[in-house]
Amino acid sequence: MNILRLPELRRVSGVSVEAALLARRSVREYRPEALTLAEAGQLLWAAQGLTGSEGKRTAPSAGATFPLETYLVAGHAAGFEAGVYHYRPAQHEIAGIVPGDLRVALAAVSLNQDCVRNCAGAIVFATVVARTAAKYGANAAAYVDMEAGHAAQNVALQAVALGLGTVMIGAFDEEPLVKLLHLPPEHRPRYYVAVGRPK
Repeated sequence: MNILRLPELRRVSGVSVEAALLARRSVREYRPEALTLAEAGQLLWAAQGLTGSEGKRTAPSAGATFPLETYLVAGHAAGFEAGVYHYRPAQHEIAGIVPGDLRVALAAVSLNQDCVRNCAGAIVFATVVARTAAKYGANAAAYVDMEAGHAAQNVALQAVALGLGTVMIGAFDEEPLVKLLHLPPEHRPRYYVAVGRPK
């Protein structure tokens, strides 16, 4: 798999923050429609994208230690291949890791949840707690969890603005998920967001 430069970001929409907050719901049933590369890029940027030349990101990070690594599991994709991709915020690009549609396997390691099997894709947050622990010691794990929550909410609100639905997934078997996504050993999956077009 190769590196894909993501399309230009949409910086303005017709959906206000307030409207997105009002409309956000956990969506577990999706139409069998693909996620486009532009939509994937917008969701990934909302999760961990850069917001200025100084390296700040869309989600707050304790001490700017940035312990999150963000992955896209693209199952039903339009304009790019299904597979697992690693998001590179500085370049706003994704690097392919594992080819193919892994939604059935992802559901299998996530308590066989139908919403995972039927979503168009998922945004997975892996954490490298050591980055934050170097500055905050024993408090790091809590701060990292907070950051994953901030990033996931960003994805949920961005999804509303794109006409997409999301549901947060915290129930999965960690080691099988690491192997399925071919994550480096220091990247520990903490949380993910299933996404698709609501029924």
